[in-house]
Amino acid sequence: MSNYNAVLARNTEKAPQSSLHSQTVAFSHYNNFSAQLPIDPKTGELVAGGIKDQAEQCFKNIKAIIDSIGHVMDDIVRITIFVKNIKDVDAVNEVYKTYYSSYLPTQTIVAVDALPMNALVQVEALVTNGEGTIPNAPQAGDLIKLTNNTENAPTSSLSTQTVAFSHYNNISAQLPIDPKTGRLVIGGVTEQARQCLKNIKAILESIDVPFDDIVKITVFLKDFSDFEAVNEVYSTFFPDSAIARAVAYVPARTTVAAADLPMGALVQIEAVVSHGDGTPPQAIEDRHGIIVEANNTENAPKCPISTQTVAFSHYNNISAQLPLDPKTSKIVDGGVKEQTEQCLKNIKAIVESIDHVLEDTVKINIFLKNIGDIEAVNEAYKKFFPNGTPARRIVGVSVLPMNALVQIDAIIGNAEGTPPIK
Repeated sequence: MSNYNAVLARNTEKAPQSSLHSQTVAFSHYNNFSAQLPIDPKTGELVAGGIKDQAEQCFKNIKAIIDSIGHVMDDIVRITIFVKNIKDVDAVNEVYKTYYSSYLPTQTIVAVDALPMNALVQVEALVTNGEGTIPNAPQAGDLIKLTNNTENAPTSSLSTQTVAFSHYNNISAQLPIDPKTGRLVIGGVTEQARQCLKNIKAILESIDVPFDDIVKITVFLKDFSDFEAVNEVYSTFFPDSAIARAVAYVPARTTVAAADLPMGALVQIEAVVSHGDGTPPQAIEDRHGIIVEANNTENAPKCPISTQTVAFSHYNNISAQLPLDPKTSKIVDGGVKEQTEQCLKNIKAIVESIDHVLEDTVKINIFLKNIGDIEAVNEAYKKFFPNGTPARRIVGVSVLPMNALVQIDAIIGNAEGTPPIK
């Protein structure tokens, strides 16, 4: 990276360690945590007991990492919970509530097909990094978290609709709930997808942020055969403004097959949104001139409903990459190892097209058709990340687009910010 910011990877012995990933990777004003399994750091094994015991260990591990970098649990802006059984959500939330008394982060909950080590739960956190990562130099230190809820979108006693910190708004995953009734909207996946996006739009309007300030969307689908129906609805929301339509702007995107969703929903949508004015007080010069930069390269697969990478401030948000050969738009020959290599080649091509390098990666998310393929995936992965720096998450899903065996997305540091620092 440049002298302005540095990728800062850290580990503590008080949480599970791995040679393949760092526990937390800070860049600029955020710490990106690896998803935490219910592993006892002393034994390296899953803790004994059921879902509550496992959830407790996940949160203990997160707290140990947070304590080790001089932060507190209230510095978490987003919590993502993956469970094997959606019926376990209440038990997990019972544990979760013990860590919060007043402030609540944004939250995403989804049931997936499988988790590493056959765990029942896995928990991931995104944490503020108020001091930034400029070596030997202070950064604007008056950053604060801004939380907001509006009655025009569903409210929850367990999460905040949006938490802004520095130059990003993190939105709780939105279910297709009518905020007036608190129930799922009537209809099928088309109506549900529309309601999810309406809820996101209502949240953004409540904080005076336009819809086209969304830089990354994650869609969780109960039935992957609904993919096209959701895309039809999605295309009516993006692009949203005349400016965005003029340049055909669409956010980066990842679509995930969920084993189940809260309330039996068919779809759930999560958004990451730019926050152009930061979280004041900030100096005037720090609030203006930051722009959303979308980029596509011919050296990676293109998609009409997503941009390969969307940069804002100090992060590049990369769309999920399938193991497609960009020349043929077909899945590469071979098994999961070859497919993993192609996914990472595509990410590398995107990163290099914006004058960055893979060493700038702060977070990798891997979605696997067969969780038993982890070792083969790791074999390919190590070639691209020999130092194991990025934070990482792996979940097992029942299906992937084009019947792929693996799908990978990434978050990359953007050292120069947008526009470049003078």
